[in-house]
Amino acid sequence: MKVSKTPSTDGIDSHDAGKEEVELVRRQYLESEQRFRALLESLPKVAVQGYDRDRRVVYWNEGSTRLYGYTAEEAQGQLLEDLIIPAFMRDGVIQAHCAWIKEGVDMPADELELKHKTGELVSVFSQHLMLNEHTDSPLMFCVDVDLSDQKRAHRDLEFATRFDRLTHLPNRQTFEVDLDSLLDSCRRQGNGLVTIYLDIDHFVEINDALGYDQGDRLLIELTRRLRECQQVTDLVSRVSSDEFVLAFPDVHLAPDVRRVVHHVQNVFREPFVLDGRERQVTACLGVALFPENGESSRELIRNADVAKNRAKLDGRGAVRFFQQKLHDELVRQHYLSARLEEALDNGEFSLHYQPLVSAASGRIEHLEALIRWEPAEGPPISPAEFIPLAERSGVIHRLGDWVIEEACRQQVEWRAKGFHEHRIDINVSGRQLVRPDALKSFEESLQRHGLGPRDIGIELTENVLIEAEETVLEDLRRFYHRGFRIAIDDFGTGYSSLSYLKHFPVTALKIDRSFIRDAPTQPKDRAIMEGAIFIGHRLGLEVVAEGVENAEQLSLLREMHCDLVQGFFFYRPMPAKEIDRLLGGFVPGHEGLSS
Repeated sequence: MKVSKTPSTDGIDSHDAGKEEVELVRRQYLESEQRFRALLESLPKVAVQGYDRDRRVVYWNEGSTRLYGYTAEEAQGQLLEDLIIPAFMRDGVIQAHCAWIKEGVDMPADELELKHKTGELVSVFSQHLMLNEHTDSPLMFCVDVDLSDQKRAHRDLEFATRFDRLTHLPNRQTFEVDLDSLLDSCRRQGNGLVTIYLDIDHFVEINDALGYDQGDRLLIELTRRLRECQQVTDLVSRVSSDEFVLAFPDVHLAPDVRRVVHHVQNVFREPFVLDGRERQVTACLGVALFPENGESSRELIRNADVAKNRAKLDGRGAVRFFQQKLHDELVRQHYLSARLEEALDNGEFSLHYQPLVSAASGRIEHLEALIRWEPAEGPPISPAEFIPLAERSGVIHRLGDWVIEEACRQQVEWRAKGFHEHRIDINVSGRQLVRPDALKSFEESLQRHGLGPRDIGIELTENVLIEAEETVLEDLRRFYHRGFRIAIDDFGTGYSSLSYLKHFPVTALKIDRSFIRDAPTQPKDRAIMEGAIFIGHRLGLEVVAEGVENAEQLSLLREMHCDLVQGFFFYRPMPAKEIDRLLGGFVPGHEGLSS
């Protein structure tokens, strides 16, 4: 039996299968390449470039155009080092690329500054990927992430931590570092240096009245003027809202110091245009010298600040040079301010009382309550020292309430002993009247103790009355009509405008001791005192002369028909127990009473 043979198809099938496999791989490669390109194009904020073994561009996406400025057509075929590599990096990049291709040494990812088409540097984080490695056609892809926003934010943050946003001047921290560096130079060269602390007068009022934008305009214009008078080695800083600190090296002699201070003062000579109008602005200056007033920037700034604070007490545009006693006073004031509350809690305050005497008869008419502070340890502290501290710290409200309560308590005690004729007058601070319920609290205290207008009176200064809110004046008018004694204390030392007298609800004037002291020998003081007594009487006011210390003054006051006198010639302020004996008749009258 013959078996017929058919042609074999094994070779053909094998060949076709091989072609299909190659085609499949090719399609997979193309699809992979398309997916890769699609991935690259889907990252518009990421710059991707492809380079051949000679570092010529074979791929350039839209992100690269945005980052470096070249279009894909401009970049195609160009060398990497000619396009985006700065000159100082050129040789290093070429060597790194060659080492990767020939030796397999990867190029590490890093933050770089590459070159834009305009020549400006661009901050990027660059990563590198090699395809077709170990072949004759390797491709290097660079993936660059733009760091410009992050770098800008970092620079902005660094600027904000070192400089003032509005004026672009160094802030306090930067100024301290720069000044310490300048002081090192001054030490090596044996030079002096002047530090000036500048505080614009009433800047808060400018902001409140004209708005913050006008306040900013003032600060910017002031900065411009300060820069104009600044030498290369000088330093200027804005250290707070309305405060600047300046440093001037190479200043040795007193005339040089005065010249520098005058130079800064001249900055304010011309008015500032604010809200369309010219306004005269002033500033207080505090001056500290190196090395006399400090060896470091912090010492000099602090001491200039101390001098500035003292200058502000002198009024607008004042200048003060640092003195060690100023710092010692500041330390003491800080200590006393901290002690005030504790002293109240510990019962360290008391009231002394000074009689007001009839000029004609010598009879004691009334008593003025005067607060005294006798610490548990150490000598007594003067009211002239602690009252201003209490006003600045706000303790004056609590202290004032205590004075009212203690004066009322003492008056009740004296009334119980039969002393019915002598009113107690208490001083009310202007800071106390800032509190809306100050006079209400006074009234409630009197009611609580069963006292009225014949028992307690009020003394205020002219300035307090002039600056008082209308609601306070209304309360005072109500007290006036109820018969309370309301006196203007220290008359002649405040605004001293007689026209105010007809508007204020007052019953008495107390002429300041400064006029009484020199009246017997100074015609002008005598004329002022005589005029005040005459006008006071014509307005129906009781007139009191403070600070009477000798018979000559008393004789003059009697001649002018002054109503009451008060001073050491008669009685000093005394504790309540001594007033007890005085009112009870156990202490004989002063010999001056009958003169």
